[in-house]
Amino acid sequence: MIIIGEKINGAIPSIKEAIARRDESLILERTRAQAEAGADFLDCAPSTSTDVEYETMVWLIRLMQGVTDVPLCIDSPNAKLLARILEEGHVNKPGMVNSVNEEGTKCETIFPLIAGTDWNVIGLTCDQDGIPADPGKKVEIAKRIIDKADHYGVKLSNLHIDPCVMALATMPSSMEDFALCIERIHAYAPEVKVTGAISNISFDMPARKYVNMNCMAYAIAAGLDSAIMDPCSQDMMGTIFACEALRGRDKGGRKYNRAYRQGKFGQKK
Repeated sequence: MIIIGEKINGAIPSIKEAIARRDESLILERTRAQAEAGADFLDCAPSTSTDVEYETMVWLIRLMQGVTDVPLCIDSPNAKLLARILEEGHVNKPGMVNSVNEEGTKCETIFPLIAGTDWNVIGLTCDQDGIPADPGKKVEIAKRIIDKADHYGVKLSNLHIDPCVMALATMPSSMEDFALCIERIHAYAPEVKVTGAISNISFDMPARKYVNMNCMAYAIAAGLDSAIMDPCSQDMMGTIFACEALRGRDKGGRKYNRAYRQGKFGQKK
C-alpha cells in the first residue's frame, strides 16, 4: 500500500491557522511525524485563496523539504498553479501531482509536463458537471483520463485514479460503489493504481475511526493500491498491515511483524 500523508493541508483548521500566521513549528512537526510513520508521499496542500496559494505552496515546499526526503504530493485544484510549480523546479525530486480531472484542460496541462518522468499523478473521477453519483459514470471518466495519460506518454503505473469516495451518511451505497470502481478500473487498465481519501466515507458519522478502518479493509480486498490518509494513525496502519498479510501481499506477515516491532501499530506511545 502506498501511503500519501494527508496532514499538511490548509483545510485542517490547525494547519490553516499555522499557514495564516506563517508558524513553521506545526508544519515541521507534522511533516517529521508523517515521514517517521512511513508515508511514501506527503501531501502539500495550501487550500488558501487563489491570490496567495502560489507563495504559500512555495513556502510549504521549502519547509517540508528542509526536514525530509520523502517525496511531496503538490496538491491544488488549479492546474496552472501546479504546472508553474513543476516548471519552476521548486520540488527537489519527482513526487506526485494532485490532481487532474476531466474538467476543462487539466489533463492536457499536466500530462505533457510529467510524460516520461518519474512523477506520479492523481486523476479524480469528476468533470464539468462535478462528481457523479453513479459509479458507472465515474469509471467512464476514469477511462478517459487513463486514455489521455497513455496518449501523452505518462507511465500508467504512475497514474492513481481516485473514484472520489462519498460519505456513507448521505450515500448508503458508498462502500459498494467504491469497491466496484476499484475493480472496474483495474479490469480496464491493470497497471493503473487506484487511490482514495478514505476518511471521506465517515463524514458526519460517530466513532469515525471504525468506519475508516473497515472501509480500508474492504477497499484493500477490492484491490486498492494507495490511500490518502493519516500515517500516524496506528489503527489505520495496523489495518493496512493486517489486511495485506491476510490478502497474501505480505508473504508470511513479515512486514506486519516488522511494523509491529517498530511501533507503527498496536503499541501504546
